[in-house]
Amino acid sequence: MRNNLDRHLLAVRNLGILAHVDAGKTTVTERILYATGTTHKRGEVHDGTTITDFDPQERDRGITIFAAAVSCDWDGHRINLIDTPGHVDFADEVERSLRVLDGAVAVFDAVAGVEPQSESVWRQADRHGVPRIAFVNKLDRVGADLDSAVASIRARLHPVPLVVHLPIGRENDFTGVVDLLRMRALTWSDDGETAGGTIVEAAVPQELREDAMRRRRLLEEAVAERHPAALEEFCDRETLSAETLSQALGDLTRTGDGVVVLCGSAYRNRGIEPLLDAVVAYLPSPLDVPPVRGVQAAGRSTRRGADRVQGDADSTQAGADSMRRDVDRVQEAVGEQRPADPSAPFAALAFKVSATPTGRLTYLRVYSGTIEKGDAVWESGTRRTERIGRILRVQADRHAQVERAVAGDIVAVIGLKSARAGSTLCAPEAPIVLEPPGVAEPVVSVAVEARTSTDADRLASALARLAEEDPSLVVRTDAETGQTVLSGMGELHLEVAVEKVRRGLGVEVNVGRPRVTYRETVARGVSGLLFRHVKQDGGAGQFAHVVLDVEPLDAVGGERADGDVETGFAFRSAVVGGRVPQEYVRAVEAGCRDALAEGPLGGHPVTGLRVTLTDGATHVKDSSETAFRAAGRLALREALRRCAMVLLEPVVEVCVTVPEDAVGGVLGDLAARRGRVTDSTVRGASAVITATVPLAELFGYATRLRSRTQGRGTFSARPTGYAPAPVSAVTK
Repeated sequence: MRNNLDRHLLAVRNLGILAHVDAGKTTVTERILYATGTTHKRGEVHDGTTITDFDPQERDRGITIFAAAVSCDWDGHRINLIDTPGHVDFADEVERSLRVLDGAVAVFDAVAGVEPQSESVWRQADRHGVPRIAFVNKLDRVGADLDSAVASIRARLHPVPLVVHLPIGRENDFTGVVDLLRMRALTWSDDGETAGGTIVEAAVPQELREDAMRRRRLLEEAVAERHPAALEEFCDRETLSAETLSQALGDLTRTGDGVVVLCGSAYRNRGIEPLLDAVVAYLPSPLDVPPVRGVQAAGRSTRRGADRVQGDADSTQAGADSMRRDVDRVQEAVGEQRPADPSAPFAALAFKVSATPTGRLTYLRVYSGTIEKGDAVWESGTRRTERIGRILRVQADRHAQVERAVAGDIVAVIGLKSARAGSTLCAPEAPIVLEPPGVAEPVVSVAVEARTSTDADRLASALARLAEEDPSLVVRTDAETGQTVLSGMGELHLEVAVEKVRRGLGVEVNVGRPRVTYRETVARGVSGLLFRHVKQDGGAGQFAHVVLDVEPLDAVGGERADGDVETGFAFRSAVVGGRVPQEYVRAVEAGCRDALAEGPLGGHPVTGLRVTLTDGATHVKDSSETAFRAAGRLALREALRRCAMVLLEPVVEVCVTVPEDAVGGVLGDLAARRGRVTDSTVRGASAVITATVPLAELFGYATRLRSRTQGRGTFSARPTGYAPAPVSAVTK
């Protein structure tokens, strides 16, 4: 029985397709489904007939907006595949997907090479330690060049590319590849509907033999340098067998010491079968990755804690806060591992929630154990029991019911009421909290309101559901104007969200002009700020005395390692002699974090500062954690008013591709938008301009660019952080 379970897990591959927008991710996914026999007709993005881009907005816009899961079988292996968005505004969809994947295929355009969002998703995969193979797509396009694409991968992403293919033919004459491992030619013929459907294996063409031998030698040397077993065989025989080379490539891929590079043309269905073979051979199974780590959580026996949150268990915000509190304890608790074992206690992570006509779907990655229809599971965030109604194998917007899901599976379930993206589901008798996916802070906001008073309640309900499905969307009420404000990752992100409200629920809304989210930071700090918090109103009082130093986070040797990556905040205590007990020090830090929500310049969040607690005093009766938290909050607010503060605005790196005759006008327009050009290169008859531009200046840029270039210009953007903003550029 044990061997059967292991064989099942070894035959599973959970992978994602990652790339820049328009690099061909969805086409690659469609061809994989076609090659594996999952579909019998090839879906096309331009025709709106794809399986994974099933949402009406995706088909209208011709881009992937929502991560879609599909499953297929190849060579006795089950492949669970997630097609992720390529547009920067939907990077959080990629983040949530990468959190639950074991491997990925990174798709690159053979003409453009590494593009801005290619770099962003690659870094996301680096953070999650997801092994990758690379597929250089669109080799049939004019200007396509495998070597140039590989050079850009090496230069911009810094992996060790291990190229296993040599193209046969160039541009429109591209017909196949030379497999450098087995030294064979693989070609595909054009024959109507089944174009590329028939693969022909033959000897390497004579005119390519010398180049193929040279590249095979370079591949062997690169692998032998990094793999001990391959080095031993290489030294003995001065060459590597195909079996040794394949095993070494798999080991290097799984450890991240190398990236296997393949090539093809997904649109013409060339190179898909070798890509599937590479997925099976090189990317890890659930047994090949380390056991998932978590922290022990309170189970059903903690009845008091469950009762405390029962009243607002259906509140998304309350549940999210509870989940964050659990995860915060990971740093202080001994980590617990859950192996990929169907017989182990059940543990799964919810990474996506979607409302459909058939019910609320919660997408799960099962890390350990087994669940069946009707099972009770423990939701660690809200500390309540949920029951699994149905378990579904997902094919984008189509579902097939299954009786059970085991470790290594990616499935959707119906019946969960409170689980959100990032929730941990586990066995009630073995509770655990898994680390949830990170959620980026929104950078663009718009005010929304229902056009009629009768639709106001429906709009509130629709926005709440949107925020539940997409954690990167934030809904709040402006304290000054009373307006409902929707915040997200970009202009397109908000457009899609608003359109979803209009189409999905038929609620007509008015939308205000987009506004960016600013930050405030400390340019020059203060030292020795003394603050006394004393409150006496009958009964036990409150007493807390703190002394703070506040300085820019980069002030000490440029260090940021001890700061919080999300908030740009570092806190430390320099109190000696136990004048402030440790539990009160933690309360002061919590109070300081509370104060970061609003800065003195305009009420914007504060980032990029270091706070040091240098001294303090307590009262034997009136001091408490509550008092010291209040003191920390009020003291930092006072300190920030005395600091020299700087307003920060979000900036993005823009990559603009335009005809050469339009370069002058585009450069002038970028300068007028406070852009700073960092690079300009010529690619064929086009120029590629890279510039850093404030996000606030990019609203409406797509329309402006089209008018300046007669519709021939395109651009992409990716966030690069925050930069000081001139006061004149800020509009409230």
